[in-house]
Amino acid sequence: MKLKRPKFWSYKKPNLFAIVLYPVSIFIQILSFIKNKINKKNKFKIKTICFGNFYVGGTGKTSLCIKLNNIFKKKNIKSCFVKKFYKNQKDEQKILEQNGKLFLSKNRAKAINNAEIENYEIAIIDDGLQDKTIYYDVRFVCFNNVNWIGNGMTIPSGPLRENINKLKQYDHVFLNGNLENLDNLKKEITNINSKISIHVGTYEPINLDEFNKNDNYLVFSGIGNHKTFISMLKKHGLNILKDIEFPDHFSYRENDINKIVNEAKNLNCKLITTEKDFLRFDKLNYHNIKYIKSELNILDEQKFLKAIL
Repeated sequence: MKLKRPKFWSYKKPNLFAIVLYPVSIFIQILSFIKNKINKKNKFKIKTICFGNFYVGGTGKTSLCIKLNNIFKKKNIKSCFVKKFYKNQKDEQKILEQNGKLFLSKNRAKAINNAEIENYEIAIIDDGLQDKTIYYDVRFVCFNNVNWIGNGMTIPSGPLRENINKLKQYDHVFLNGNLENLDNLKKEITNINSKISIHVGTYEPINLDEFNKNDNYLVFSGIGNHKTFISMLKKHGLNILKDIEFPDHFSYRENDINKIVNEAKNLNCKLITTEKDFLRFDKLNYHNIKYIKSELNILDEQKFLKAIL
Protein backbone atom coordinates (compact mmCIF):
# COMPACT_ATOMS: atom_id res chain seq x y z
CA MET A 1 0.00 0.00 0.00
CA LYS A 2 1.38 3.41 -0.96
CA LEU A 3 1.41 6.34 1.43
CA LYS A 4 -0.14 9.66 0.54
CA ARG A 5 2.25 12.48 -0.26
CA PRO A 6 2.73 14.72 2.80
CA LYS A 7 0.16 17.49 3.14
CA PHE A 8 2.85 20.12 3.68
CA TRP A 9 4.09 19.51 0.13
CA SER A 10 0.91 21.20 -1.09
CA TYR A 11 1.20 24.31 1.08
CA LYS A 12 1.88 27.57 -0.71
CA LYS A 13 4.94 28.20 1.47
CA PRO A 14 7.38 25.81 3.22
CA ASN A 15 6.45 24.98 6.81
CA LEU A 16 8.62 23.74 9.69
CA PHE A 17 8.74 20.15 8.40
CA ALA A 18 9.96 21.34 5.00
CA ILE A 19 12.65 23.53 6.56
CA VAL A 20 13.89 20.70 8.83
CA LEU A 21 14.21 18.39 5.81
CA TYR A 22 15.93 21.01 3.66
CA PRO A 23 19.51 19.75 4.32
CA VAL A 24 18.43 16.31 3.05
CA SER A 25 17.00 17.93 -0.07
CA ILE A 26 20.29 19.72 -0.70
CA PHE A 27 22.24 16.47 -0.24
CA ILE A 28 19.99 14.64 -2.75
CA GLN A 29 20.39 17.43 -5.31
CA ILE A 30 24.20 17.30 -4.94
CA LEU A 31 24.20 13.52 -5.44
CA SER A 32 22.02 13.94 -8.52
CA PHE A 33 24.38 16.58 -9.93
CA ILE A 34 27.42 14.32 -9.45
CA LYS A 35 25.63 11.33 -10.98
CA ASN A 36 24.59 13.36 -14.03
CA LYS A 37 28.18 14.54 -14.56
CA ILE A 38 29.47 10.95 -14.50
CA ASN A 39 26.83 9.40 -16.77
CA LYS A 40 27.37 9.29 -20.52
CA LYS A 41 24.44 10.18 -22.75
CA ASN A 42 23.07 7.70 -25.30
CA LYS A 43 21.92 9.20 -28.59
CA PHE A 44 19.63 7.25 -30.92
CA LYS A 45 18.72 7.37 -34.60
CA ILE A 46 15.04 7.15 -33.68
CA LYS A 47 13.50 10.51 -32.75
CA THR A 48 12.93 10.69 -29.00
CA ILE A 49 10.27 12.87 -27.37
CA CYS A 50 10.22 12.87 -23.57
CA PHE A 51 7.28 13.96 -21.44
CA GLY A 52 8.49 14.30 -17.87
CA ASN A 53 7.85 16.33 -14.77
CA PHE A 54 9.40 18.21 -11.88
CA TYR A 55 6.37 17.63 -9.59
CA VAL A 56 6.14 14.01 -8.42
CA GLY A 57 3.14 12.36 -10.11
CA GLY A 58 -0.16 13.63 -11.48
CA THR A 59 0.95 15.91 -14.31
CA GLY A 60 -0.84 14.20 -17.21
CA LYS A 61 2.21 12.69 -18.92
CA THR A 62 0.50 9.43 -19.91
CA SER A 63 -2.59 11.18 -21.30
CA LEU A 64 -0.37 13.47 -23.36
CA CYS A 65 1.66 10.52 -24.69
CA ILE A 66 -1.53 8.76 -25.80
CA LYS A 67 -2.89 11.89 -27.45
CA LEU A 68 0.32 12.43 -29.41
CA ASN A 69 0.46 8.80 -30.51
CA ASN A 70 -3.11 9.06 -31.83
CA ILE A 71 -2.17 12.19 -33.80
CA PHE A 72 0.82 10.35 -35.29
CA LYS A 73 -1.41 7.41 -36.29
CA LYS A 74 -3.61 9.76 -38.33
CA LYS A 75 -0.49 11.12 -40.02
CA ASN A 76 0.79 7.58 -40.75
CA ILE A 77 3.86 8.17 -38.60
CA LYS A 78 5.14 4.97 -36.98
CA SER A 79 5.41 5.87 -33.30
CA CYS A 80 5.56 3.88 -30.08
CA PHE A 81 5.62 4.29 -26.31
CA VAL A 82 8.67 3.81 -24.12
CA LYS A 83 8.40 3.47 -20.36
CA LYS A 84 10.70 2.33 -17.60
CA PHE A 85 9.27 -0.68 -15.76
CA TYR A 86 8.00 -0.04 -12.25
CA LYS A 87 6.02 -2.77 -10.51
CA ASN A 88 3.53 -0.30 -9.00
CA GLN A 89 2.69 1.36 -12.35
CA LYS A 90 0.96 -1.52 -14.11
CA ASP A 91 -2.17 0.61 -14.54
CA GLU A 92 -0.32 3.09 -16.75
CA GLN A 93 1.43 0.27 -18.59
CA LYS A 94 -1.94 -1.34 -19.42
CA ILE A 95 -3.40 1.94 -20.69
CA LEU A 96 -0.40 2.53 -22.95
CA GLU A 97 -0.58 -1.04 -24.29
CA GLN A 98 -4.25 -0.51 -25.11
CA ASN A 99 -3.37 2.54 -27.19
CA GLY A 100 -0.25 1.48 -29.07
CA LYS A 101 3.00 -0.44 -29.01
CA LEU A 102 4.80 -0.22 -25.66
CA PHE A 103 8.49 -0.95 -25.15
CA LEU A 104 8.99 -1.63 -21.46
CA SER A 105 12.28 -2.23 -19.65
CA LYS A 106 14.04 -1.50 -16.38
CA ASN A 107 16.53 0.33 -18.60
CA ARG A 108 15.03 3.10 -20.77
CA ALA A 109 17.97 3.10 -23.19
CA LYS A 110 17.42 -0.61 -23.85
CA ALA A 111 13.70 -0.02 -24.48
CA ILE A 112 14.47 2.81 -26.93
CA ASN A 113 17.04 0.63 -28.66
CA ASN A 114 14.42 -2.12 -29.10
CA ALA A 115 12.04 0.41 -30.68
CA GLU A 116 14.83 1.46 -33.03
CA ILE A 117 15.50 -2.17 -34.01
CA GLU A 118 11.83 -2.58 -34.94
CA ASN A 119 12.10 0.48 -37.22
CA TYR A 120 9.82 2.86 -35.35
CA GLU A 121 10.21 6.49 -36.42
CA ILE A 122 9.39 8.17 -33.10
CA ALA A 123 9.69 7.00 -29.50
CA ILE A 124 7.31 8.76 -27.09
CA ILE A 125 8.87 8.45 -23.63
CA ASP A 126 6.45 8.51 -20.70
CA ASP A 127 8.54 9.94 -17.82
CA GLY A 128 12.34 9.99 -17.66
CA LEU A 129 13.15 13.68 -17.77
CA GLN A 130 15.71 13.17 -14.99
CA ASP A 131 17.35 10.20 -16.77
CA LYS A 132 20.50 11.97 -17.94
CA THR A 133 21.86 8.82 -19.64
CA ILE A 134 19.65 9.62 -22.64
CA TYR A 135 19.83 12.47 -25.11
CA TYR A 136 16.24 13.44 -25.96
CA ASP A 137 15.51 15.27 -29.20
CA VAL A 138 12.54 17.09 -27.63
CA ARG A 139 11.72 17.50 -23.92
CA PHE A 140 8.48 18.68 -22.33
CA VAL A 141 8.15 19.51 -18.63
CA CYS A 142 4.55 18.74 -17.64
CA PHE A 143 2.69 20.44 -14.80
CA ASN A 144 -0.79 20.11 -13.38
CA ASN A 145 -2.50 23.50 -13.13
CA VAL A 146 -3.85 22.85 -9.64
CA ASN A 147 -0.81 21.17 -8.06
CA TRP A 148 1.71 23.41 -9.88
CA ILE A 149 4.90 23.22 -7.75
CA GLY A 150 3.35 22.75 -4.30
CA ASN A 151 5.50 24.47 -1.68
CA GLY A 152 8.22 24.96 -4.30
CA MET A 153 10.86 22.78 -2.62
CA THR A 154 12.62 19.61 -3.77
CA ILE A 155 12.21 16.11 -2.30
CA PRO A 156 11.82 15.43 0.63
CA SER A 157 11.13 19.05 1.67
CA GLY A 158 8.65 19.36 -1.19
CA PRO A 159 7.25 17.55 -4.22
CA LEU A 160 9.80 18.66 -6.85
CA ARG A 161 12.41 16.42 -8.47
CA GLU A 162 14.27 19.48 -9.74
CA ASN A 163 14.40 23.08 -8.58
CA ILE A 164 11.87 25.15 -10.53
CA ASN A 165 14.69 27.45 -11.71
CA LYS A 166 15.95 24.52 -13.81
CA LEU A 167 13.22 25.51 -16.29
CA LYS A 168 15.93 27.76 -17.74
CA GLN A 169 17.43 24.58 -19.22
CA TYR A 170 14.25 23.53 -21.06
CA ASP A 171 12.45 24.71 -24.19
CA HIS A 172 8.89 23.47 -23.61
CA VAL A 173 6.35 23.36 -20.78
CA PHE A 174 2.95 21.66 -20.96
CA LEU A 175 0.18 22.74 -18.55
CA ASN A 176 -2.52 20.11 -17.98
CA GLY A 177 -5.87 20.62 -16.27
CA ASN A 178 -9.07 22.57 -16.77
CA LEU A 179 -7.49 25.99 -17.40
CA GLU A 180 -7.15 26.74 -13.67
CA ASN A 181 -4.70 29.51 -12.69
CA LEU A 182 -3.52 29.69 -16.29
CA ASP A 183 -2.53 33.36 -16.51
CA ASN A 184 -0.65 33.29 -13.19
CA LEU A 185 1.21 30.12 -14.10
CA LYS A 186 2.27 31.49 -17.48
CA LYS A 187 3.58 34.63 -15.79
CA GLU A 188 5.58 32.64 -13.23
CA ILE A 189 7.06 30.42 -15.94
CA THR A 190 8.08 33.26 -18.23
CA ASN A 191 9.64 35.10 -15.30
CA ILE A 192 12.01 32.13 -15.01
CA ASN A 193 12.51 31.55 -18.74
CA SER A 194 11.16 34.20 -21.12
CA LYS A 195 11.99 32.10 -24.19
CA ILE A 196 10.24 28.89 -23.14
CA SER A 197 7.22 27.69 -25.17
CA ILE A 198 4.12 27.09 -23.07
CA HIS A 199 1.54 24.58 -24.32
CA VAL A 200 -1.88 23.99 -22.78
CA GLY A 201 -4.20 20.99 -22.53
CA THR A 202 -7.62 20.29 -21.01
CA TYR A 203 -9.20 17.00 -19.99
CA GLU A 204 -12.39 15.97 -21.75
CA PRO A 205 -14.61 12.98 -20.80
CA ILE A 206 -15.44 10.84 -23.84
CA ASN A 207 -18.08 8.49 -22.34
CA LEU A 208 -20.22 11.05 -20.51
CA ASP A 209 -23.38 9.73 -22.17
CA GLU A 210 -23.13 6.65 -19.92
CA PHE A 211 -23.90 8.79 -16.85
CA ASN A 212 -27.19 10.35 -15.78
CA LYS A 213 -26.76 13.96 -14.68
CA ASN A 214 -29.83 13.64 -12.45
CA ASP A 215 -28.03 11.07 -10.25
CA ASN A 216 -25.79 11.77 -7.27
CA TYR A 217 -22.28 10.38 -7.35
CA LEU A 218 -19.52 9.35 -4.99
CA VAL A 219 -16.21 9.70 -6.83
CA PHE A 220 -12.94 8.12 -5.76
CA SER A 221 -9.49 7.84 -7.28
CA GLY A 222 -5.89 6.96 -6.56
CA ILE A 223 -4.20 9.27 -9.06
CA GLY A 224 -1.84 12.20 -8.76
CA ASN A 225 -4.36 14.80 -9.95
CA HIS A 226 -7.53 13.86 -8.07
CA LYS A 227 -8.71 17.48 -7.74
CA THR A 228 -8.43 18.00 -11.50
CA PHE A 229 -10.50 14.86 -12.09
CA ILE A 230 -13.24 16.14 -9.78
CA SER A 231 -13.09 19.58 -11.42
CA MET A 232 -13.60 17.99 -14.86
CA LEU A 233 -16.67 16.06 -13.70
CA LYS A 234 -18.28 19.11 -12.09
CA LYS A 235 -17.49 21.19 -15.17
CA HIS A 236 -19.56 18.73 -17.23
CA GLY A 237 -22.55 18.83 -14.91
CA LEU A 238 -22.22 15.71 -12.76
CA ASN A 239 -23.49 16.09 -9.19
CA ILE A 240 -20.63 14.99 -6.92
CA LEU A 241 -21.96 14.45 -3.42
CA LYS A 242 -18.65 13.16 -2.02
CA ASP A 243 -15.15 12.42 -3.26
CA ILE A 244 -12.46 10.20 -1.75
CA GLU A 245 -8.78 10.52 -2.60
CA PHE A 246 -6.30 7.64 -2.33
CA PRO A 247 -2.51 7.74 -2.90
CA ASP A 248 -1.26 7.68 -6.49
CA HIS A 249 -1.13 4.12 -7.96
CA PHE A 250 -3.04 2.87 -4.92
CA SER A 251 -3.37 -0.94 -4.77
CA TYR A 252 -7.00 -1.61 -3.84
CA ARG A 253 -7.97 -4.51 -1.60
CA GLU A 254 -11.39 -6.09 -1.26
CA ASN A 255 -11.91 -4.31 2.06
CA ASP A 256 -11.25 -0.90 0.42
CA ILE A 257 -13.81 -1.55 -2.31
CA ASN A 258 -16.41 -2.82 0.17
CA LYS A 259 -16.06 0.35 2.28
CA ILE A 260 -16.51 2.55 -0.80
CA VAL A 261 -19.55 0.59 -1.98
CA ASN A 262 -21.17 0.76 1.49
CA GLU A 263 -20.49 4.51 1.73
CA ALA A 264 -22.19 5.01 -1.64
CA LYS A 265 -25.21 2.99 -0.48
CA ASN A 266 -25.50 5.09 2.68
CA LEU A 267 -25.44 8.28 0.61
CA ASN A 268 -27.71 6.81 -2.09
CA CYS A 269 -25.00 7.58 -4.65
CA LYS A 270 -23.67 5.86 -7.71
CA LEU A 271 -19.94 5.25 -8.00
CA ILE A 272 -17.44 6.77 -10.42
CA THR A 273 -13.69 6.30 -10.68
CA THR A 274 -10.96 6.75 -13.29
CA GLU A 275 -9.90 4.30 -15.97
CA LYS A 276 -6.49 3.94 -14.30
CA ASP A 277 -8.12 2.99 -11.00
CA PHE A 278 -10.52 0.58 -12.70
CA LEU A 279 -7.59 -1.31 -14.21
CA ARG A 280 -6.22 -1.91 -10.70
CA PHE A 281 -9.32 -3.70 -9.41
CA ASP A 282 -8.29 -7.00 -11.00
CA LYS A 283 -10.57 -9.70 -9.50
CA LEU A 284 -12.24 -7.46 -6.94
CA ASN A 285 -16.01 -6.89 -6.84
CA TYR A 286 -16.47 -3.83 -9.04
CA HIS A 287 -19.81 -4.57 -10.73
CA ASN A 288 -21.44 -1.39 -9.39
CA ILE A 289 -18.48 0.84 -10.26
CA LYS A 290 -18.23 2.71 -13.57
CA TYR A 291 -15.28 4.70 -14.81
CA ILE A 292 -14.94 7.91 -16.75
CA LYS A 293 -12.75 7.61 -19.81
CA SER A 294 -11.08 10.90 -20.67
CA GLU A 295 -8.63 12.27 -23.17
CA LEU A 296 -6.41 15.31 -23.34
CA ASN A 297 -7.33 18.10 -25.74
CA ILE A 298 -4.29 20.11 -26.87
CA LEU A 299 -5.42 23.72 -27.29
CA ASP A 300 -2.45 24.79 -29.40
CA GLU A 301 -2.10 21.56 -31.37
CA GLN A 302 -0.47 23.02 -34.48
CA LYS A 303 2.14 24.93 -32.44
CA PHE A 304 2.69 21.81 -30.35
CA LEU A 305 3.27 19.59 -33.41
CA LYS A 306 5.55 22.16 -35.01
CA ALA A 307 7.75 22.01 -31.90
CA ILE A 308 8.03 18.24 -32.32
CA LEU A 309 8.17 17.72 -36.08
